Amino acid sequence: MARATDAERERLNQTFAALCRIESPSGHERACADFVIAQLRGMGLRVSEDDAGAEAGSDAGNVFTRILGPGGAGGAGGTNSGSILLCAHLDTVPLAAPVDPVLVNGGWENANDGILGADNKSAVAIILELARRLTSSAQPPPVGVEILFTVCEEVSLLGSRAFDLSRVQSSFGYVFDHATAIGELVVASPTHYRVIGDLHGRAAHAGVRPQDGRSAIVAAARGIAAMTLGRVDEQTTANVGTIEGGSAINVVPERCRVVGEVRSVDEARAAAVTTEMIDHLQDAADAQECDLDLTVERMFRGYRVKPGAPPLSCAERALSACGFQPREIVSGGASDVNSFQLHGFDSICLADGVQRNHEPTERVSVEALQGMFDVALTLVDEAAVQLSGATVAS
Repeated sequence: MARATDAERERLNQTFAALCRIESPSGHERACADFVIAQLRGMGLRVSEDDAGAEAGSDAGNVFTRILGPGGAGGAGGTNSGSILLCAHLDTVPLAAPVDPVLVNGGWENANDGILGADNKSAVAIILELARRLTSSAQPPPVGVEILFTVCEEVSLLGSRAFDLSRVQSSFGYVFDHATAIGELVVASPTHYRVIGDLHGRAAHAGVRPQDGRSAIVAAARGIAAMTLGRVDEQTTANVGTIEGGSAINVVPERCRVVGEVRSVDEARAAAVTTEMIDHLQDAADAQECDLDLTVERMFRGYRVKPGAPPLSCAERALSACGFQPREIVSGGASDVNSFQLHGFDSICLADGVQRNHEPTERVSVEALQGMFDVALTLVDEAAVQLSGATVAS
């Protein structure tokens, strides 16, 4: 397909700015979902919304549609060799200030002191404008394109975890959701464990009978001090993110909650470091004569993309054709790809050029926004070549 026209580039930026103005922190994606659904239906597409919101704790569900390829390829009941999936998420991390997108030195920023929401609304805008291109043509696209916009991605991928992947007819898929330079392809992502430790001690007057108390906060502090946190090794990280406890300055704290996480590309290593974190909390609780209640949950499972996998080689060709140098990377973060890979759906997460996501200085350049749009257009062409070759080979 032809690269983006000037009119398409202008509309892409307008769509992106409009999306950023819509507040959609995790759990409150309704307005953003409504905007996206209206856009897709305005293109003549049949759009469905699932009930994942009930499970994920959101006021909206995952939004799904499909654009048929030649001969209806990629439609429900058709062969899965005729389409690819493109995915982005509708939610953002919590907002510290309203979003007022402005152009500064060739890039979009929030005029207020808070996130812009380019993570992941740059990808949402790109996919919407790709759909507009495909549906406005007199001819069907060279390959079918299925589109999924998820909710609550920023909350341990809750939306994609609740999505019924059997609805997808595609051979493989792409998620545009890594805030690094365009060209990077995430070929490995970590397994993630969350550990919640609730310590129970004994309250006492801190100034009169401190010896009668059992401080849950002291137990938590001892346990945390014994842990190896931060960069544990090349593949593994550990963190204690929140500590909450106590009731008053003059009361020996009876309760304390510690919430931590472990991530590792090596699944066995993730489990081992999680066990170490638990052991340190238990030893500290025992030493302080406190009780410990534990909740341990694997939030998502890591993956590694096989060398030469179809979506990988297809993406590499598309990036090269658009003038970007493909680079395989290992990420410490997760994306909806983690959910897809867990269920055996081959997919790749592509970097989208967003900078400093989750920070008040978040931005994305106009050049990156438009560059990823060209990459998305080229992906459709390359996927058609990839899938036609697979069909011939079979």
